[in-house]
Amino acid sequence: MTQATPLRPRASSQLDSLVPLLFVALWSTGFIGAKLGLPFVEPLTFLALRFAIVIVLMLAVVAVARAPWPPTGRAWLHIGVSGLLVHGVYLGGVFMAIGHGLPSGITALVVGLQPLLTALVAGALLGEKVRPAQWAGLALGFTGVALVVAGKVATVPAGALLGMLLPAVVALLGITAGTLYQKRFCPSFDLRTGSVIQYLPCAVAMAAAAYATESMAISWTGKFVFALGWLVLVLSLGAVSLLNLLIRRGGAVNVASLFYLTPPTTALIAWAMFGETLSGWALVGMALAVAGVWLARQTR
Repeated sequence: MTQATPLRPRASSQLDSLVPLLFVALWSTGFIGAKLGLPFVEPLTFLALRFAIVIVLMLAVVAVARAPWPPTGRAWLHIGVSGLLVHGVYLGGVFMAIGHGLPSGITALVVGLQPLLTALVAGALLGEKVRPAQWAGLALGFTGVALVVAGKVATVPAGALLGMLLPAVVALLGITAGTLYQKRFCPSFDLRTGSVIQYLPCAVAMAAAAYATESMAISWTGKFVFALGWLVLVLSLGAVSLLNLLIRRGGAVNVASLFYLTPPTTALIAWAMFGETLSGWALVGMALAVAGVWLARQTR
């Protein structure tokens, strides 16, 4: 009898194709978690607590699994810097923007500039060549994102908009610089010990900033506990691990283009959870964002 040919390569390929979709779905819930939790705690205190819990949980995982630590101090430094940018600066900016009253849709739109910003500098820093079809996809994706959140811009008073936008711009610069830095200096590391190293400087920085600028008071309601647990388990452990895998396996522009799908997905979740309306233009924008990401992620 002849043995059947194993289907492992095909199954592995199918699993790899699901990773970007799963990442987008999980990452998009971060804005919802922030919206649920921020009424009960100030943003930097929220993040400091979130990072501290993640570190404790991951240290337990590392101890049980006996996961390897980076062999050199230089590797520790690069992983720590990438974490401070991707998690500390990015999340700090997002949470402060939403905490100051900027709608999550507009925050997502500002951060949605990341793929274009990444494409502009990826060639110089990483030697990646962005093809015309990818540029078209990036432009199409941003147009789609803009249509999804256009209706929310009118809800923010013009006089207060600039002050609210500044933390979101800082978040944009943080996630862009962090993605490029990690791709350049530390694309591969153990996800268990690497998470501890990435979150440790973030926890220290957020705790110091919260102590200096906030009351650090927490209202331990059921909604807050749910939001905190969701952001710790689903975002900090699940989505971030997937992001590290994507950075390890793909080009910076390909990975960044996935962030175009975050605002449309967030809008769908907000519609399902909070009854937020979706206009016809928003639905068109979602289709454009999906088409733009498809174009931007074509490798040939």
